[in-house]
Amino acid sequence: MLKIDGLTLHYGQSQILHGIDMQADTGQVTCLMGTNGVGKTSLLKAISGTHPRSGGAMSLDGEDLGRLPPHHLAQKGIGYVPQGRMIFPLLSVQENMETAFACLPRSEHRIPDEIFELFPILRDFLHRRGGDLSGGQQQQLAIARAMITRPKLLLMDEPTEGIQPNIIQQIGRVIEYLRDRGDMAIILVEQYFEFAYGLADRFYVMKRGAITTSGTKAELAKSSLMAEVSV
Repeated sequence: MLKIDGLTLHYGQSQILHGIDMQADTGQVTCLMGTNGVGKTSLLKAISGTHPRSGGAMSLDGEDLGRLPPHHLAQKGIGYVPQGRMIFPLLSVQENMETAFACLPRSEHRIPDEIFELFPILRDFLHRRGGDLSGGQQQQLAIARAMITRPKLLLMDEPTEGIQPNIIQQIGRVIEYLRDRGDMAIILVEQYFEFAYGLADRFYVMKRGAITTSGTKAELAKSSLMAEVSV
């Protein structure tokens, strides 16, 4: 679904990403791992277009994406659940979800029942302001908003960060459901190793803005992967 060749990214004069090559396949969770500050979030920003890449090529479902702005990439099928959730605090839960309609034709401006089946709390809190939700509830709202865009590729940046254990388990079940549904590729950035390892089909480990290790779960021993990530 996603193929990246030689992606580079700069912040001003500083080069952050160095020749990233990776792929993410439909029906799989691709996990991007590494310590803080190695460029994982920057890579997701480059894929989503929220920070334009400096060089390299990127294609989605076989289509070269060129240098499209983020709203066009969202319309092409890239959904993004950013670190920190980035919900609109003064908008209601319903209004936050309806912001996703901007990516869709008018005929598809509806919130699927599936959203409330996966996140029942959102139905109960439809008219509550986003800023009044707990961190875990905001994370559910951020995932729901991305799902409403009907993505082909879903980017998730640290979805368990600061979240209580019962909601972490629920988010894990949602990711499994979306993977097993088989109509999207998922890229997961996650520091919680056991959570990530349990979900992932393929791993990429980053250090200093470059991919240092990659492979499927069958190809990489859990112990060596854990040691690689912690260095």
